[in-house]
Amino acid sequence: MRLVVGITLIDRSVMRLWSDPPIQLTILSVLLIGAGLLLLAGLWTPIAGTLVAVMELWSAFSQAADPLTHILLGTMGAALALLGPGAWSVDARLFGWKRLDIRYRKS
Repeated sequence: MRLVVGITLIDRSVMRLWSDPPIQLTILSVLLIGAGLLLLAGLWTPIAGTLVAVMELWSAFSQAADPLTHILLGTMGAALALLGPGAWSVDARLFGWKRLDIRYRKS
């Protein structure tokens, strides 16, 4: 999921930068490219996912064109922030993959 979101963010932001946007959209696009690269690598996934969620939801309410795509990407960013990077990521290599072992109570 983080690969799809990262590639989509990078692609949409680079296409937006090619159209010579105003300075606010340029800053937003550069931040989204950075967050997309972090998600793509799986580095600082909770921070990058939260950043994506906030920026995409802000874009959905501030821009008039196609809010559904922004809402979808924002929701997926929030889901990635809550779920974590997964086993194949830089975060898993640096900090270890967190697993929950549920023990059954003996009665």
